[in-house]
Amino acid sequence: MKRVRLMAILLLASSLLIPMAFAQGGRGGGQFDCAMGPMNADLPLEEVDADERNDLLYMREEEKLARDVYRAMDNLWGLRVFRNISYAEQRHMDALLGLLERHGIEDPVGDSPDGEFANTELQDLFNQLVAQGSESLNAALIVGATIEDLDIHDLDQALTRTDNEDIQIVYQNLRKGSRNHLRAFTSLLEANGVTYTPQFISQVVFDEILNSPMERGPVDASGEPTDTGNCGRARHGHRGERHGLRW
Repeated sequence: MKRVRLMAILLLASSLLIPMAFAQGGRGGGQFDCAMGPMNADLPLEEVDADERNDLLYMREEEKLARDVYRAMDNLWGLRVFRNISYAEQRHMDALLGLLERHGIEDPVGDSPDGEFANTELQDLFNQLVAQGSESLNAALIVGATIEDLDIHDLDQALTRTDNEDIQIVYQNLRKGSRNHLRAFTSLLEANGVTYTPQFISQVVFDEILNSPMERGPVDASGEPTDTGNCGRARHGHRGERHGLRW
């Protein structure tokens, strides 16, 4: 009976929160057409050093890890938040694949099935997170928050190691998407009386994210909102004038 009640509470919370969390989402990939098309077409092709290359390879698989875990959690628990965010993670993967192709770097993902990774660290993490998320629905939501927490941290680190504008733009937009995902998971947890404590980003950064609204529209290489469909190369505008391009 308690489990049925828990499911009912979380499904109700999901129905209230997901429209807000993913009003900019859905299954479309228009934001990445923008990000990998007009945005990068105007940028010079800069050389990628070893750190940038390694980060691109890692981030491509880390976004796959997020997608694959959320698919597994959706199959297990059937909560819409996992399905919606798995679609977003696929778009994140697509954006990183575009960068790999642009810079002539071999894709580590290829046609690998869900749950299989070239990077052994990510393989172990995937196994650990799926096992943890299988324990309960709340545990699965904590896994979601953990993934986004880690993703923001890793993107922050990768941003310190690149001066390539095309890479910066994609990372900043992925980071913005992860902030929205983190807000969604923590909101669902709070609706059930569970508080998530950040494990990778600082408490200060975490609080800043949760105390700010859902973000819409693309951002530029500095993480600032842009008001045109030309993504990162555009002039800045007022926050209320952002286009509804989706990350």
